[in-house]
Amino acid sequence: MRPAFPLFVALLTAASLSIAPVASAATSHKHKHTTQSASKKTATPKASTKTAARTTTVYEKGRVKRTAIANAQRSVHVTRAVALSGFTADNPGLQSASVLILNENSGEVIYQKNPDEVAPIASITKLMTAMVTLDAHLPMNEYITISDEDVDTLKNSSSRLRVGTRLTRAEVMLLALMSSENRAAAALARTYPGGHDLFIRKMNEKATELGMSHSHFYDSTGLTPQNISSARDLVLMVRAARKYPEIHEFTTSSQYEFTSNLNGRTMAFHNTNPLVKEEQWDIGLTKTGFTNEAGHCLVMEATISGTPVVMVLMDSTGKYTRIGDANRVKKWLETSPVALARS
Repeated sequence: MRPAFPLFVALLTAASLSIAPVASAATSHKHKHTTQSASKKTATPKASTKTAARTTTVYEKGRVKRTAIANAQRSVHVTRAVALSGFTADNPGLQSASVLILNENSGEVIYQKNPDEVAPIASITKLMTAMVTLDAHLPMNEYITISDEDVDTLKNSSSRLRVGTRLTRAEVMLLALMSSENRAAAALARTYPGGHDLFIRKMNEKATELGMSHSHFYDSTGLTPQNISSARDLVLMVRAARKYPEIHEFTTSSQYEFTSNLNGRTMAFHNTNPLVKEEQWDIGLTKTGFTNEAGHCLVMEATISGTPVVMVLMDSTGKYTRIGDANRVKKWLETSPVALARS
């Protein structure tokens, strides 16, 4: 077992403690982290579900003394392209091209569809990026500056992280996982001791260690279609990633704000999976991904009917199909308990 790193609040609070004396809002970081459910927090007191998210930052002698994080108002408007119907006791009627649903307690497969088909995985890659970073035990309060090297020249994808933005490694990892920021993921590889090439080698070594025999990684972002895996392999990666407290906290956070060092403006980032804000979901890990080659992908670990379940949904054609499929899985397992019982 790897030593447990501090959780999200401790990481970002520790990062804040190294901030130089604050002269103005333009030179300080104000952090706000909105979480999705009081049941998932162990240290934060419960707040009313009708209370809007807020952050209390106490300054003492120019330093951030304490960051208090309240529970957010639980609301989300998710467009569902497909109705949650059409399933049977043996088939949830999923529309993703490749699927694997696993009972995490028993390790038994609940449902599968083309589980060994190898395909590009897009930003699902970032789970491996986070694990390799955390395995190196790098200082999470060390500052990283987004550079020109982090800009995507392969697909020319956009990013709200401007070159010159300065954040702690904890914040960079949070944005890579929660908002799927490609420049953040690229920066984690670039600033790894030994550089980008060693980082990619560590990603593939980790995949081998986990038994991901049909997977290979060429970059830390997932932008290249050469990052490939199968649903069966991704189940192994999700189960491993779920053991990292930081990955649990960062992937299930619904929102994060910081004050840009470039212009003093508040930047707000949100989770790419809207289900983290839905009270009826108990999610332990989630990551989305999309490229034209990979289609829309989603991996999740969630507790359904009292059982932790890992689901991998690859190559969903419509923008909302992966969310529809996740809801179908939940409804299927709740409505057809025999599926869980068999596993």
